[in-house]
Amino acid sequence: MSEQTSHTRRRTGRHLVRRLTQLYGGLALYGASSALLVRSGLGLEPWNVLHQGLAELTGLSMGLVLTLVGAAVLLLWIPLRQRPGLGTVSNVLVIGAAMDATLAVVPDVHALPARVLLMTAGIVLNGAATGLYIAARFGPGPRDGLMTGLHRSTGVSVRLVRTAIEITVVATGFVLGGTVGAGTLLYAVSIGPLAQAFLRVFAVPAASGGSTVVAAGQPRRAILRR
Repeated sequence: MSEQTSHTRRRTGRHLVRRLTQLYGGLALYGASSALLVRSGLGLEPWNVLHQGLAELTGLSMGLVLTLVGAAVLLLWIPLRQRPGLGTVSNVLVIGAAMDATLAVVPDVHALPARVLLMTAGIVLNGAATGLYIAARFGPGPRDGLMTGLHRSTGVSVRLVRTAIEITVVATGFVLGGTVGAGTLLYAVSIGPLAQAFLRVFAVPAASGGSTVVAAGQPRRAILRR
């Protein structure tokens, strides 16, 4: 084996390790940041409004509900002919576990300043988590894949499909007891810019040493919703 070939393999191995570290670190941070929003009590991300409502209805932990809903959504990929990647399956398995683990150690808070702090930290860390694992490029989460699959199969714009899905899950979750509030609105308007900024921070250079890869297009189209 030539020295150049050996060097290329080492570089490729380091590149893969970095991508895997970002993938699983980002997914774990996503679950933890979502748990902070739960503890703030000031409003959740759209899908987590549904997850919390279903948890209230069933008595299951919120993280377990998130995992089960993710698996159910993944089944909808079959008729849409979507192909999952490592990131898709890992999304289903890791985020819910990280959420439940964080909820187990972070207590409820009642003072408004502390709740606002948790909400702010949750949103910012959620943006960082999104940038981490999208930049790893291991495939979309199940909910984003549903959105893009419906867009491709129906011809309806991504924006309209996404809006319809999120209105549906928020409304359903709210009726079931999920928390909608200032945090929900703040998340909606800030997660796109935050994710785009962190995508640039965590962009992974090509294994060949070429240009850095940053998600193209509108940041809201790149975000993997839970």
